[in-house]
Amino acid sequence: MKRIFQFFLFSIVLIVISCKPATQEAQATDTGAQHSSAVDGVGQSNVKDDISKPNIVQVAVGSADHTTLVAAVKAGGLVDALSNAGPFTVFAPTNAAFDKLPAGTVENLLKPENKKDLVDILEYHTYVGALKPEYFKDGQSYEEVNGKKVDITVKDGKTFVNGSEIVASINTSNGWIHVIGDVLLPK
Repeated sequence: MKRIFQFFLFSIVLIVISCKPATQEAQATDTGAQHSSAVDGVGQSNVKDDISKPNIVQVAVGSADHTTLVAAVKAGGLVDALSNAGPFTVFAPTNAAFDKLPAGTVENLLKPENKKDLVDILEYHTYVGALKPEYFKDGQSYEEVNGKKVDITVKDGKTFVNGSEIVASINTSNGWIHVIGDVLLPK
């Protein structure tokens, strides 16, 4: 009986030992798969949720008036950042606002070698925090993500950021979009 018990105990130890490396290998494979997914561009922007209120990026993607802004955000690599919980406030120039820039400016900024300049401009349109329309008061300044400030002016019931009128404000799941008619260029 003692021999059977020892054999049984020895068998259990062997099984446990032989299973352990397989478990570690499976964990390593899982970690590799997660890393590979992150490298392949899977991020917050790829979360599909048909129930919740759309975030800033989802609202912009759904707007025919913001296709240039969406292309710029993609080229700047900021889609996942602006899809995160935030809150953020984005002063969103329309396509017509980008059309006001000198010919070739947008195309030039979208080139990979100009990504740093593009990101600087996009960050100048983004504030970390939720700025509701009723928060804006004449003479205020807000420091944008790139560290530079925008100035708020209120005149005749209209609100302006650096002289560009806010023509619409949209509440999203992760902040606010304030639609403007000009591209804000960092000073």
